[in-house]
Amino acid sequence: MPPSNVCWGIEIGYGAVKAVKIQGDGDDLQVVDFAVVPHAKTLSTPDLDKDDAMRVALGTLASRYDLSGASIAVSLPGHQSFARFAKLPPVEPKKVPDIVKFEAVQQIPFPLEEVEWDFQTFIAEDSPEVEVGIFAVTRKRIMDLLTMLGDVGLTPDVATLSPIAAYNAIAYDLEFTQKSAGTILLDIGTVATDLIIADSGRVWVRTFPIGGHQFTEALVNTFKLSYTKAEKLKREAEQTKHARHVFQAMRPVFADLVQEVQRSIGFYQSMHPEAELARLIGLGSTFRLPGLRKYLKQQLQLDVYRMEQYKRLTLEGPQAAEFQNASLNLATAYGLALQGIGRGTLQANLMPVAVVREAMWKRKVPWFAAAAGLAAAASGAMFIRPLLDSAAYTGKETPNVIQEVVREAGLLASEAEEAGVTGSASADLRADQIVGLLEGRELYASILADTSRMLESADDRAASDDKLAVPEGEPAFRLITIDASYEGSGAAGANPSGFGGPGAYDPRDPDFGQSNDPRYGNQPQTQTQTQKGEDSLAELEGKRHVRVRMEVETASTYPYVLDDTIVAWLRERALAAGAEPYSIVVSSVPWVKGATIAANQRPGQRPGQYTRPNTGFNPTDPRGRQFGGPASTGGSGGGANKPIDSIAPLPKPPEDDGLERQRYVVTWYAVLDPMPEGEP
Repeated sequence: MPPSNVCWGIEIGYGAVKAVKIQGDGDDLQVVDFAVVPHAKTLSTPDLDKDDAMRVALGTLASRYDLSGASIAVSLPGHQSFARFAKLPPVEPKKVPDIVKFEAVQQIPFPLEEVEWDFQTFIAEDSPEVEVGIFAVTRKRIMDLLTMLGDVGLTPDVATLSPIAAYNAIAYDLEFTQKSAGTILLDIGTVATDLIIADSGRVWVRTFPIGGHQFTEALVNTFKLSYTKAEKLKREAEQTKHARHVFQAMRPVFADLVQEVQRSIGFYQSMHPEAELARLIGLGSTFRLPGLRKYLKQQLQLDVYRMEQYKRLTLEGPQAAEFQNASLNLATAYGLALQGIGRGTLQANLMPVAVVREAMWKRKVPWFAAAAGLAAAASGAMFIRPLLDSAAYTGKETPNVIQEVVREAGLLASEAEEAGVTGSASADLRADQIVGLLEGRELYASILADTSRMLESADDRAASDDKLAVPEGEPAFRLITIDASYEGSGAAGANPSGFGGPGAYDPRDPDFGQSNDPRYGNQPQTQTQTQKGEDSLAELEGKRHVRVRMEVETASTYPYVLDDTIVAWLRERALAAGAEPYSIVVSSVPWVKGATIAANQRPGQRPGQYTRPNTGFNPTDPRGRQFGGPASTGGSGGGANKPIDSIAPLPKPPEDDGLERQRYVVTWYAVLDPMPEGEP
């Protein structure tokens, strides 16, 4: 297994493959070696096979440098991965992973089984809030990268995001603390820019699609050059006498870049109004463009620096000057190597567990072979004496008493086999299965009883509160359907907040966040408000529960009639002490409002159309005949031969009383196992 204090950090960039080998000795770090292997053409060049170009550069790196005997850390570009950030409600530390997993389902736009993800929590000294950064990449993308590395004989131990590695490098080199000035790291790559904000112990990342490629395209369009010549002109802009014209051609891209930086800073400060950002540090070769630093300083009103050399990482010897010149482009490789030896501030690792385990076993094979040899030698020594004793014992005659006992045991075994008492018998479980059919019936009776109490309570509240405006003689609510589904001890269904149906609110929707209750002015919910109900549903994990879905309708025109009656009763019942035989859990937004329907209209029905109510009869005979069809020629006649109207006469359609009714879907959970103290 590679030593834990030596690591190669390898960044596969669009301009070059960059690598740094670092060795840690105590508190000191030493650069053992470094490499910059440029691609023949920038990978953003049109019609270039990027995979082949990357394989060539990686093969050159593996052939020129000794990559064995050290751990390996690689990065994935920010624009090919996900970085999301959220505030968590105050919970016990042991519950944080469960809350983060729930948050990851909402934040990552892919099913969790299709991604590799990790997270990092941030806690400020002067704030009780816990923030979390969730980092992810699709499993296909990480496996493609590992396959490419495997083609040149490399299996990494760490895989993380480029912006995380860049932050680790600068945070270590400049010794960031929670008291350090708010800092913006701007890593301008070839096709995208990573913006990292480090403030009060927190880290926030955003990637946007502006990079060196856009600057090159501006030169192509302005001077009518080929892409390769425009790329060369951009790199030599400081030395050319046409530097001013080059800058003017790229000025629109400068403006777009500054606009995206300002948008990112504004969004971060809207979430953290107390943040004070004092400086910007530039990374990447694009930062060498003439006038870029000055332009950023004027537009952002911040001190702008360029990372010319590192303070805590140096290389002694003839390559020292070359290493310093490459420092601007080596921050990501520097941060990767730091994480590989355990010195990184952020330790998010997106390596698939199966790949890590396989690599670990391969490395342990030589040790297993040596251990097996030692075990064989030790076993031989241990068994020499017993073998000698066995040989001595074999020559002795068996005592008569032992022979007599063996004969008697054989006789008894034969008699038992003849009597048929030694065979296997199968248990008759039919009676137990019949009794098992009765289990749980009282639970559903309790759910129906609670539903009845809920509707009675709604009638009482409607009678005592004029603002509910229920017409005289009309119940507060009519129960249309009720469905109780036992969900075992897993998560709270496939729809964790109880939403469902067309047009329903869904917290996984990017536009979700509006309160269902108009009394709150449809203001966007805060993270804490939304999370409150989600946290309650997270408590269902590992507890047996029943998901109850009710469909009700009311003629009341009061917009909050559901909140003030049924939802209020559910929450009172949820908080009642000693409630049996289950506890009630309600989500933060437990109902979905349906369409307005006429008195004689049913779901999915056109106005004026009437559908026969469901009477509970199956309209098809088990033998394939339709009720009300032709009489059978055989048999003496029965229910199947009678007209359908004689079995279940069609009731008259309800008269249209002129009332319009609102239909709602309410979802709540009956938890069968004890809830933790203080819940729900």
